[in-house]
Amino acid sequence: MHAALTDGFGRLHDSLRISVTDRCNIRCFYCMPEDAGNFQPREEILTFEEIERVVRVAAGLGVNKLRITGGEPLLRRDLPVLIAKLAAVPGIADLALTTNGVLLEKLAAPLRQAGLSRLNIHLDTLDRERFRQITRRDDFEKVMRGIDAACAAGFRSVKINAVAVKNLVEPDIVPLARFGRERGIEIRYIEFMPLDSQSLWDRSKVLLMDTMLAMLTREIGPLTAVPDQDPRAPATEFRFNDGNGRVGFVASVSKPFCLNCNRLRLTADGHLRNCLFAIGETPVKHLLRDGSPDEAIAIAIRANVREKWIGHQINTAGFVPPPRPMYSIGG
Repeated sequence: MHAALTDGFGRLHDSLRISVTDRCNIRCFYCMPEDAGNFQPREEILTFEEIERVVRVAAGLGVNKLRITGGEPLLRRDLPVLIAKLAAVPGIADLALTTNGVLLEKLAAPLRQAGLSRLNIHLDTLDRERFRQITRRDDFEKVMRGIDAACAAGFRSVKINAVAVKNLVEPDIVPLARFGRERGIEIRYIEFMPLDSQSLWDRSKVLLMDTMLAMLTREIGPLTAVPDQDPRAPATEFRFNDGNGRVGFVASVSKPFCLNCNRLRLTADGHLRNCLFAIGETPVKHLLRDGSPDEAIAIAIRANVREKWIGHQINTAGFVPPPRPMYSIGG
């Protein structure tokens, strides 16, 4: 029995986020440039078998939660095949995926049948023109059909992720919450983070959690924090006092949750990252391709977790943005 994955600050790690591609079919301005094309060649991307092997080793170290990300993960051919492989790994109790929803209409049911249990769909606005402005693509109706398909597929949970950029999405905060109340979908508002490839971020552009809470309270009604929340979860959740629906906030800027973090990441090209904002990485692809034993992979995972810093320091003068943009890191 391997020792638990604990870092130098005593944080237990049981959640692994896996990027399956760095490619994306939309171009959100806060993530990637419109003409982005500097993607990894196919041979540098981990195969399904290599991803499954890392997961099996990680599960032996106590990892029991997985989230599949990208880029846009639904661009990865035959993704339900990978989902079925990962769902069958002993010890994995929770398997989720984050998608922009453009390709979800046809894939929601196959993903659910393969063993995917939870789904987060990225949608910042219910306004088609603002969607086009943010994503630089006219795919709003495809995303809406994807949401309908996801709700019909029987996932244990369907949530919507919305990035909150100040002076842009204020008109969307309340309509999204109302949409979620009508559909039984939790809306998760994500404070704009410094993960773009164009250095557009500064703190003045962040629409803060407290501001959004005040907007929702004023326009819809009072909210109360959900009791007994998992302190290691990235979102702080609230439910409306009238009993209809809930919202969550990933307040990485205004209320960092680094001290409770339980996550590590595997990039599409085979590097371990112990923080979304990490500067360094631990390569494992060579171990998967040169005949190294599972124990060598386990050692790399332990080392990556052990070296984790106390937090990302976004709110300090010493913050250094990661050298990779979000689409290359994995959500």
